[in-house]
Amino acid sequence: MLPNHYRVPCIVLTVLLLTAMLYSSLGQAVPMSAWNWMDIVSEGGTAVLATLWALLILYSRPGGRVTTLLAGGLMTIMLGAWADCMDEFFSVPSSQYWDNWLEACMPVGMLIVTIGLYYWRQEQAILNTHMQKRERLFRDHRSFDHITQLADADYLYRQIRLQQKQQNGEEGILILLDINNFQQINRQFGQAESDRLLQAVSHLLLLNLRPQDLLCRYAGDRFAILLPSMNEAHAHWMEVQLSQAISTLAHHTRDGLQRIHLSSRTTCARANQNPEQLLADMNTTLEAAMPVMFTTVSVS
Repeated sequence: MLPNHYRVPCIVLTVLLLTAMLYSSLGQAVPMSAWNWMDIVSEGGTAVLATLWALLILYSRPGGRVTTLLAGGLMTIMLGAWADCMDEFFSVPSSQYWDNWLEACMPVGMLIVTIGLYYWRQEQAILNTHMQKRERLFRDHRSFDHITQLADADYLYRQIRLQQKQQNGEEGILILLDINNFQQINRQFGQAESDRLLQAVSHLLLLNLRPQDLLCRYAGDRFAILLPSMNEAHAHWMEVQLSQAISTLAHHTRDGLQRIHLSSRTTCARANQNPEQLLADMNTTLEAAMPVMFTTVSVS
């Protein structure tokens, strides 16, 4: 039995070969001198690209209604375009209509893809809600960290610049939060446990932010929070709340035998200057602060 990742290409290849065999057996070969190369390239290219798009969708998305509609619609377009291409090589008698039905697969496939895009739009609306606080104004998947699913420093710099341009002097506030003694935690519990801890901290911070706020993983165990349209008094209150939330987190190790209690250092500033310089100054402020030791508790 073929592995799943080979099954779909084999099915596609079988359909293409069967269609070609159908035309060759029921149609009459057209002389090479009568071939329309423009039609062959355009229709054959459409079939190849539709197949490639369908495979990309199948291998990059989980199964479901949207995936089935998009991939199925593209496969149907592929069949219609391939039938059109075969029509350039074989002449089918006008008394037969099966070739017309095959060629009609192209508009049917377009309709199926359109329905799939409609449901994809609904799916995207839900995903956009899920991505709130992780992205603002624009999306760039290359900027996202695979551990915390948060954007990186470059994305933050661009967001600050956009915020400065759009808010007419109301640049907002930037908070920088650092987990105390994270390197020691990493050495004691290992990389995998440290990654789990970063995931837990990122989820906790997201829960404590407004929908319009942006949380980024600035570097290592350091998080940056952009708070648009917020005054300094409210920002300092938010800074305290986030630190308290971190201190109340009792992270259980994977084996369940220990709980790690954390603490954090924070600093905040108005985002009204060059982002790189702003973050450099805030990093200097954090480095000067005295970290508090983390503690662990054994679970009996």
